[in-house]
Amino acid sequence: MIIARNLHKKYGNLEVLKGVSLHIKKGEVVSIVGPSGAGKTTLLQLIGTLDKPCNDNYELYINQTNLKNLSDKELSRFRNRQIGFIFQFHQLLPEFTALENVAIPAYIAGMSKTEADQKALKLLQLLGLTERIQHKPGKLSGGEQQRVAVARALINEPAVIMADEPSGNLDSENAKQLHKLFFELRDRFNQTFVIVTHNEELADMSDRKLYMKDGLIYDTEKAYEL
Repeated sequence: MIIARNLHKKYGNLEVLKGVSLHIKKGEVVSIVGPSGAGKTTLLQLIGTLDKPCNDNYELYINQTNLKNLSDKELSRFRNRQIGFIFQFHQLLPEFTALENVAIPAYIAGMSKTEADQKALKLLQLLGLTERIQHKPGKLSGGEQQRVAVARALINEPAVIMADEPSGNLDSENAKQLHKLFFELRDRFNQTFVIVTHNEELADMSDRKLYMKDGLIYDTEKAYEL
């Protein structure tokens, strides 16, 4: 599903990633944990194609597609169709309703408005938001906003969902519900989840937990460098 080898990233003189490699299987829920500044979000941005490594001798595959060989336009298209993103602060557009926010990636992918809206409605119903579809983000609770963000990540039926501190802005009850939802979605759609989190409960629920420190990944069970 995801194969990454020798990912390096620098910002000026600061070396954030020092040759990270990982392999994530289809249908896995993998958590990446570690202290602030370890490089977790940077790694998620690289494997999510939001940024690129600073070295040339790296490899990055998702769903057997060699992302290194894609043009910027091809990469944008791939990201839109194959990767769903969930962020800590939702990143919903305040001027649009819940339904519209969910449907936007489908519009971008070229789906008709009718079909996109129907898919968005079904996802919002699945996530228990039937009564909130016409509400704008400012009228939704934090937990409701995050579920809208989850529906938006799912709209194009991506191969992988990448989440950056998805429950970091939620209270404990909403966080627990969100964590449960991830596993229900994995079981229902066989989607792969890569989750950066400080939430130990979520990390411990995952199929696999990878520990990052000083720009490298360590296997928390075997404590060796990948």
